[in-house]
Amino acid sequence: MKKRITMIAAILSTLTILSACTGTPAVTTAAAADSTTAAGESTSQKAEYIKITPSEAKTLMDSETVIVLDVRTQAEYDGGHVKDAILLDSGDVSVKAATVLPDKNATILVYCRSGNRSATASKQLIEMGYTKVMDFGGIIDWPYEVVK
Repeated sequence: MKKRITMIAAILSTLTILSACTGTPAVTTAAAADSTTAAGESTSQKAEYIKITPSEAKTLMDSETVIVLDVRTQAEYDGGHVKDAILLDSGDVSVKAATVLPDKNATILVYCRSGNRSATASKQLIEMGYTKVMDFGGIIDWPYEVVK
């Protein structure tokens, strides 16, 4: 019995050492998308879902070039929206995002009415390869100007 345990431990140790030597790094949650290695090789990692506050979104809007994406319906948008927001109904994200949002590296700030659709749409965009997507929740929590 002792020989069998020793043999299993030796096999597991060998497998552990061999798997560590494959040169394939362990993948953890990635915060960035495309990057370049020191050898000039391109690598791709999926972006992560980022939830920010309306205040953080407003700061980004005031200090950087961003796309503000409203994923509500046309009727909701017409009732009032964040200034300069682009409308893309949450049900159309997978079909129309490539046309409405051609730059997958643009900073995209997503909102809806309460935060549910914006979370879903943000995650969809990330799955589609968009690299800088941030969800700032719902317009019901937006304390700043709304335009019609």
